Amino acid sequence: MSATRTRRLTTAQALVRFLAAQYTERDGVRHRLIAGTWGIFGHGNVAGVGQALVEYGTVPGGGTPPTPPVMPFHQGRNEQAMVHAAVGYARQLNRLSAQAVTTSIGPGATNLVTGAALATINRLPVLLLPGDYFASHAAGPLLQQLEHPAEADVSVNDALRPVSRYFDRITCPEALLASALRAMRVLADPAETGAVTLALPQDVQAEAFDWPEEFFADRVWRVRRPAPDPEELTEAVHALRAARRPLIVAGGGVHHSEAEAALKALVDATGIPVASTQAGKGALRHDHPADLGGIGHTGTAVADDLARTADLVIGVGTRYSDFTTASGTLFQDPDVRFLNLNITAFDAHKLAARTLVCDARAGLTALTEALSGHRVPSSYEDEYRAGRTRWEETVRAAFRADDDSAVPTQTQVLGALDAVVGDEDVVINAAGSLPGDLHKLWRARSPRQYHLEYGYSCMGYEIPAALGVQQAAPGTPVWALVGDGTYLMNPTEIVTAVQENLPVKLVLVQNHGYASIGGLSESVGAERFGTDYRHRAADGTFTGAPLPVDLAANAASLGMDVLRAKTVRELREALSTARAATRPTCVYVETAAARDALPAEAWWDVPVAEVSAREAVTDARARYEHAVADRRHHL
Repeated sequence: MSATRTRRLTTAQALVRFLAAQYTERDGVRHRLIAGTWGIFGHGNVAGVGQALVEYGTVPGGGTPPTPPVMPFHQGRNEQAMVHAAVGYARQLNRLSAQAVTTSIGPGATNLVTGAALATINRLPVLLLPGDYFASHAAGPLLQQLEHPAEADVSVNDALRPVSRYFDRITCPEALLASALRAMRVLADPAETGAVTLALPQDVQAEAFDWPEEFFADRVWRVRRPAPDPEELTEAVHALRAARRPLIVAGGGVHHSEAEAALKALVDATGIPVASTQAGKGALRHDHPADLGGIGHTGTAVADDLARTADLVIGVGTRYSDFTTASGTLFQDPDVRFLNLNITAFDAHKLAARTLVCDARAGLTALTEALSGHRVPSSYEDEYRAGRTRWEETVRAAFRADDDSAVPTQTQVLGALDAVVGDEDVVINAAGSLPGDLHKLWRARSPRQYHLEYGYSCMGYEIPAALGVQQAAPGTPVWALVGDGTYLMNPTEIVTAVQENLPVKLVLVQNHGYASIGGLSESVGAERFGTDYRHRAADGTFTGAPLPVDLAANAASLGMDVLRAKTVRELREALSTARAATRPTCVYVETAAARDALPAEAWWDVPVAEVSAREAVTDARARYEHAVADRRHHL
């Protein structure tokens, strides 16, 4: 019997070499599973993973043509932002390719938690490689080490456990063999994916081991398209044929499965209208006659009106957040039932639904075939098409600027951008008042154009995510839309964009504070307290003059080209210039308050104080009690 061939490497070297040999494959197309690694180095990873990336992440000697690095390395400035960049990358590539993020111990590791939560909530893959204490406990307590008096194996990295789909601490080299394979399985599985954490003790990273050569062989993780169960399919078809007013709710799973064409085929054949979640917008092109736009609290009037009277709601790849269901108040037909098509059984069973636990493309294709000859009543099609026409006039009015020399409103900023972008452009946003306006108004032209992170709605996501999207789609115009509050949270990766010459376009909207939460605060009786960026007034509130900050100057100081726009005309010119730019470019605009802000078309449950001496609170509580009475438990 021949001896097993081995290769002597450190644990960190072995991990990086292993990651470089992992692939996904779907529909016969292969992708690198871990296409690159983001990192910031400190004493917890510089001598281990850092050294391994020198071995495998730099180009060895060039050559003709140049030899690509085994593991490309991307230098970040903030650990949370690196995760956001990796998430943007994975989403743009439909979860078929991902990136890793390495940090030191201590603050570097705990800065990963927010990004990990975002990834897991949005069902998007990212591999986290934080440094950890010494497994041997020989040197301790380390700089930045948390000491627990009763549990010696606890470190700050344990904060990543609840926000990771898989977590392990590699306490000896041999443990990596099984754990690395488990980690790849979770990352590649669309029903399981999210953040995956392999915590790496410093001493173990640098320890050598004789690794089996088989560990470094190319390995393909096939991303299956499971078909629907025949009995579930039969029940689903029966429910659809019996429905008078069916409505499809398209979620992010439509995009992840690349099921947009299958959804269009079903809709073209049956006439069933489609409303979309924030993650699902663009599942149908905006000008398709059955596309109703966004649904829920930030949805369109036509989508929400139909949702209230729908007798069958078909959820495709959605997890039914409270914004989608209007906190359980949206679907009001007494006999409404749900049919959920989802690759994850956990989501498919929500709202006591009939289920099709399967791949979105496979399930939609099966439904189209089984429903051959079936179509909704023509009166229903006429109704929702008339509603679409009315809403399109709302969009045109919000985008229209009658005076080109005026300061633009926020919706006019979106109208100017709408006039500039092409079908291939990607528009990224996550938090503030922009998500509501975008969900209601944006005309999505292609499946990947509308990129809203609204599972975690994380301020500071947009700029680093734009870097990840730009890496995944070179040559594509990528726009990051941020307000001043979001910008101040996390502008650091502008430096990375400049360093890597990633020509992202930043639209920086200055409205002097947290506009979205200011409006919410007013609606719940909190009187916009602490939501404006202003000097303190004599009464202690932040109601004085706006702060004299210059965010455009800040973006320029980080290396961006900056275009200032004061009027609608200047804004249009600046956006056109930015779209053609080959360097990272910022369009800075201060907006005017909208005279007639678009109202919410459905409720959102934010509990109001039950008792208060302030009239604003008692009025808000009365409105709250009236609204919450419409909540239903779908059983």
